[in-house]
Amino acid sequence: MANLDPSSPWRRVVTDRLRRAAPVQRSSALAALGALLDRSLEQIAEASSDARGFDREAIRVAADVWDNNTLPLFRAATAGTPGGRERRAQVALEWMAGLGEERRAWMRDQASVAGHSLDELLAPVKPYVPGRDYRGQVSAPVMVVTPQIAQCLATDYDLPSAEVSHLQVERAGSRLIGRLQLAVARSYPVDDVASPEAATLDIQLCDISEVRFDSHDARGVALRTEADGVSIGIGAGGTLRAATADLRPDDPCWHLSAAGRRADAITPPRDSRPAMPSPPQEGRLGANAMAAATLLHRAMLHIRMVRSDRHAHRVPVHDFQRAFAGAGEAILTAGAHRTSHRREVGFRRLIETWARRGGPVIAGWFATVLSETAHQTDLLASLRAQAPSHSATDAPQQPTPDLSTVPGPPSAELRLATYTSAHTRYGTHHNASALLHLAVPPRPESADDAPWHLRAAHGANPARFQLRAEAFQGASHPRVTVDDNAARHFVLCDGALDITSREDRIDNPS
Repeated sequence: MANLDPSSPWRRVVTDRLRRAAPVQRSSALAALGALLDRSLEQIAEASSDARGFDREAIRVAADVWDNNTLPLFRAATAGTPGGRERRAQVALEWMAGLGEERRAWMRDQASVAGHSLDELLAPVKPYVPGRDYRGQVSAPVMVVTPQIAQCLATDYDLPSAEVSHLQVERAGSRLIGRLQLAVARSYPVDDVASPEAATLDIQLCDISEVRFDSHDARGVALRTEADGVSIGIGAGGTLRAATADLRPDDPCWHLSAAGRRADAITPPRDSRPAMPSPPQEGRLGANAMAAATLLHRAMLHIRMVRSDRHAHRVPVHDFQRAFAGAGEAILTAGAHRTSHRREVGFRRLIETWARRGGPVIAGWFATVLSETAHQTDLLASLRAQAPSHSATDAPQQPTPDLSTVPGPPSAELRLATYTSAHTRYGTHHNASALLHLAVPPRPESADDAPWHLRAAHGANPARFQLRAEAFQGASHPRVTVDDNAARHFVLCDGALDITSREDRIDNPS
């Protein structure tokens, strides 16, 4: 099996479409580093401004960059001399780009949009080296589905008996992407492995053009490559078609498969792989600079929580983005002061600006983080005074209310539909479930230009889940119907989405 091609179109899922290329200039490493932060915040703003264009994956990727790159940025920005700032920024960029070809591609794309070129700032990419797990066994890579890969899968796994364990289809911006997980039996022997865990094929789909799925017809899979993409037949009448598909076997015994044995023969020993480098550590931050860095880092981690489909609708992404907009340029400005005292004053003012922009929704969050990082009693008192009793970031999570006879909002656009079959994992049984994300209009009392917002609906232990791609085509009125057998159905887009309740309820959009 081949490794993931770095030029795979799937990587477009984690980078936005370039709106228009700004004139690209040769830039300093420090300016490029700050511009990348500002581009992340711009991407987050674009992907969260209205629920009808909400793009969880774009938001997650843009925020994830700053998990381990925030402190290197601040350390570079606060070096005592221009040369020191540039040198540290160069090291920070190399570290950022070293975390995978997908990250490097994102950096090049976003720097170009901001008018910077990284061509002379980054070393040539190192060739991909296959990995091994802690046991020394070769690890299954992510693979672009090609005719060769499809043939290898048909050799190693019994696809005609495979069963869908999880299906997720989501509108990311204006495109449909998805994830399909198949529980599948191995066709190769596992002689010395006692009771191995079941194998799962995890398939990521990009630019989906057709969806026909029925949980009552979810056994048996045919994987085919076609001139215009990939087709996955499911059961007797189900189909998924996409422009590209990436696949990874989640199989602890993969090293024993035919493909695994071929990969093992060309994969170097685990001990021969170079150790992962540590993040840049040079430079000490003053109290206010460290407080500012901690705020930005924690904010990005909080924004990144949209990766959880069960909690994405509760993350106040827009409030965080509004608070930190333009942070890249502002951090470079505060750090450029010649004396440490003036730098600290600059970061103190920057913190105050961020907190003021955040508003009451995240004032409590600011107060909590600042109480751990800086002694600024006057600012903390002001934040606590304006914070509501329960902010959006620390309020207890309430259970989703039941949807009985009222089907929810009068109009809704489907953004995400997820089905998970009943299964047993690590000795624990889990019932089947369904999860929806719906973009719903603002309340009647809202301003005329108020954006649509995201709601979630959860179906506990559905008896049946049916989905077609047409369910994602525009707004419609959600309905609850009762058929001749007294079964209740949650219906959207004239039946393009139809979830049959096993019990007498489906949980309401929260």
